[in-house]
Amino acid sequence: MRRGGRRERAKPEVVSLPVADLTDATLSDTAITVALPADGAVPSTLLIACGALAREILAIIEMNGLTGMALECLPANLHNRPERIPEAVRAKIRAARKRGIGTIHVVYADCGTGGLLDRVCEEEGVSRIAGPHCYAFFDGLDAFAARGDDEIGALFLTDFFARQFDTLLWKGLGIDRHPELRDMYFGNYDRVVHLAQTDDPALDARARAAADRLGLRYVRRKTGYGELADFVTRAASS
Repeated sequence: MRRGGRRERAKPEVVSLPVADLTDATLSDTAITVALPADGAVPSTLLIACGALAREILAIIEMNGLTGMALECLPANLHNRPERIPEAVRAKIRAARKRGIGTIHVVYADCGTGGLLDRVCEEEGVSRIAGPHCYAFFDGLDAFAARGDDEIGALFLTDFFARQFDTLLWKGLGIDRHPELRDMYFGNYDRVVHLAQTDDPALDARARAAADRLGLRYVRRKTGYGELADFVTRAASS
């Protein structure tokens, strides 16, 4: 379909996947439903999350033996168009209620929506995880805020964004096609801070390589799952 001479981009396909079939590429550009619970029962609790958090949420569910939960994720590449996040979340909430799911939690921070996501959550009567972005709740809201002045020039990478640096940042921001954009976007940054959820030397190397490509120094900080773990476990008991 064309409007105004431009081809309208197709909406991301919604697919249902077992946990074993998740890939970072799928989580980047596809809306997914993870096949939980495994027995096909209607879940008592639904988590609506960013695809960049899917692996971490599933790890928390598994390590804590949480049951009766389902996970639906919106594409992680919405980070490049945050104005689309609030209504995409609203659509997920309303679709879930039509399926009879009563308890819904939103696993998105504000993520650049300027308070619009909070408005949607209030209007729809659901809770969301606290914080301005996932970097803050992985690091711990108080600890992240306390380092704010010192790290004002930091570009943060989680494990997911370290793996998807090329797709979501380098190519997603057009730097691969227009190298001059690198300094336009990142000229005022002084470091890359890898907030590591896991201990993975290969992933650390990818994060360091990303810093090198941007001409920035590299800092690694092990955070684990931070306050995300607390939120998911509380959601399971709500």
